Amino acid sequence: MSPATAVALAAPKAPPQTPHAVDVAFASDPAFVSRARRITRALLGLWNVNGELAENIVFAVSELVSNAVEHGTGDVRLRLRYHDGELRIEVTDGNPTPAELCLAGDDDESGRGLFLVAVLARTWGVSKDGKTTWCIFGIPEGRA
Repeated sequence: MSPATAVALAAPKAPPQTPHAVDVAFASDPAFVSRARRITRALLGLWNVNGELAENIVFAVSELVSNAVEHGTGDVRLRLRYHDGELRIEVTDGNPTPAELCLAGDDDESGRGLFLVAVLARTWGVSKDGKTTWCIFGIPEGRA
């Protein structure tokens, strides 16, 4: 095998853009939050996920993307992947400071988003490098 062929074979490939996966990136801009919601709603419709579950997923996307736009650095990346009955949502930005769950006071106007994501999703977490916040929702059989 030639060195050029070895490099071509070793080059990472982009994630598949299939009906069960999407990966989009936008400049860090508050307008991206509404775009992320629209993208998510459209995919959920294609995957036959609707009702309260769909609204909870759209809410989680909105909160994670809002946090990345507000507190992150650089571009914001949204990944949605369905596999084996689970929908994994990942939002990445350039800030290595991990998202933290906090409890907002009664008079606070913000600070509840990640707490609500933790309540609605099956599980959530932050990547080791702190740049990706993720959550997972269970999808009932027969959908997606």
